[in-house]
Amino acid sequence: MDYHPIVSKIKNILESNNYWHEAFEHEEVKTSLEAAKARPGYSLSQGAKAMILRVKNNRSDKRFMMLVLPGDLKFSNSKVKQFLQVKDIRFATAEEINKITEGVQIGGVPPFGNLFGLQVVVDKKLFNNKIIIFNAGDRKYSLAIKAEDYKKIVNPAIADIT
Repeated sequence: MDYHPIVSKIKNILESNNYWHEAFEHEEVKTSLEAAKARPGYSLSQGAKAMILRVKNNRSDKRFMMLVLPGDLKFSNSKVKQFLQVKDIRFATAEEINKITEGVQIGGVPPFGNLFGLQVVVDKKLFNNKIIIFNAGDRKYSLAIKAEDYKKIVNPAIADIT
């Protein structure tokens, strides 16, 4: 099956570092709940939900970044603003996501913002899991990896944002 090139890039990172991973090919999913149902043996809270946001302080100080949190949680606007020390946040548009990720569809964005030049902030509750699972650049392809390995690869900021 043909997947977005980012899928191979992530698999190559895992394989070249000898990191354990488990791959799932499944029907197309768009939400964390749909994804959890397509991944036998994994819970919704193990899902690493990646969201690209635009954060801003003023007209000249605005940027995109990635939030990653457990699939069963929502982020707190106020906690994110406080942690990032910004005045305004919004979800990136489909067009902006397409440009940033070079064509990864919403729902398929992997929690590897570092591969797109984005700052990554992960909710600390995600690391209550030894294993996390995520769409790896395609709505039909998921990877499970050890949470500690994810930290090593992405080196995210970790905060209480839910």
